[in-house]
Amino acid sequence: MNNTTLKITGMTCNHCVRAVTKALESVPGVQSAEVTLTPGSAVVTGSADPAALIAAVQEEGYEAEVQAHA
Repeated sequence: MNNTTLKITGMTCNHCVRAVTKALESVPGVQSAEVTLTPGSAVVTGSADPAALIAAVQEEGYEAEVQAHA
């Protein structure tokens, strides 16, 4: 089981947080996703590919990049 921390830009409200959380949780291999508006980040637990996580966030209209993967 890995933890991946993503920096997410473009979120402005709690609706954005819910949309990103739902998108991340839909990626195969994700056990949980904790998204925070400030500072714009997500911690994802599971075995999902970081590239798939970024793609899911981008599909919702936000930008993401991996800050840490362990």
